[in-house]
Amino acid sequence: MQRLMRVVKAVLLPLAVAAVMTAVHAADVRPSVPYVPTPQAVVDRMLAMGRVTAQDYLIDLGSGDGRIVVTAAKKFGTRGFGVDLNPVRISEANDNARRSNVTDKVAFYQRDLFETDLSQATVITMYLLPRVNLALRPILLELKPGTRLVSHDFDMGDWKADESVRMDAADKFSGAGGDSDVYLWIVPARIAGVWRVQLPVSGKLQAYEVTFEQQYQQISGVARVNGRAVKIEVAKLRGDELTFSFVAEVNGATVKHEFSGRASGNEMTGQASLSGSLMAARVEWTAERAARTAAIPPAAAYREMVY
Repeated sequence: MQRLMRVVKAVLLPLAVAAVMTAVHAADVRPSVPYVPTPQAVVDRMLAMGRVTAQDYLIDLGSGDGRIVVTAAKKFGTRGFGVDLNPVRISEANDNARRSNVTDKVAFYQRDLFETDLSQATVITMYLLPRVNLALRPILLELKPGTRLVSHDFDMGDWKADESVRMDAADKFSGAGGDSDVYLWIVPARIAGVWRVQLPVSGKLQAYEVTFEQQYQQISGVARVNGRAVKIEVAKLRGDELTFSFVAEVNGATVKHEFSGRASGNEMTGQASLSGSLMAARVEWTAERAARTAAIPPAAAYREMVY
């Protein structure tokens, strides 16, 4: 029996993948193409990885029978909507919402996902293809920092996921089964450039200049203190939340600086821990952007890369 199942998978999985490849295309999607639903176990994992709650607004791109949006509404009270080009799928999705008594929270629309306003989303889910994900990427990067993006099976090229997991999906491809990959990205704030940082050190306001380089959520940089440049040792960006640290000499003493805070447009605020042989303190810090660099390529550049 196990050998037979392996043979069945070997035959059916490539055919199902080929059907999906035909079904989704960034520039030309037709309602008559085959439909491959996301297994319910994968739906549950996607919502768990997206940390979906009642406070979220979820938009599902290529929503099929609506199971992701409906499940989120039933389990968590999440509001949202799904879009799909196939009118049959839209009808099924709205029927599912009615049967689950969640029509007060969700809706489904026959609409081109590239022409859909995503600005109110806090979570976006999708089961598309790499080419479509890449075409969507510049649009997604413009969303509010902290927006969570969850994709079934397909990634976003060199924009590496913040989290990913591979799981068994027994119901995949009409019961043939297989593995599913689930990816999570958190839209990063744009912090590349030069920042003027101020914080009190030993009762005196100390000025710093911090320069960040950025590639998606990956950041690095240098800090300049009293005319001396020091490398930032640890730097992490998750949405609009960032942490970074460096060691520099201040008032003749070596001080380790550990910053945590949030970025909002051209401002940052947070707390810093200062530690050294002559001090140990936790203080508030603020920063203003002095100059900005084009660290994350603009949408036009992405589209040139995709097409």
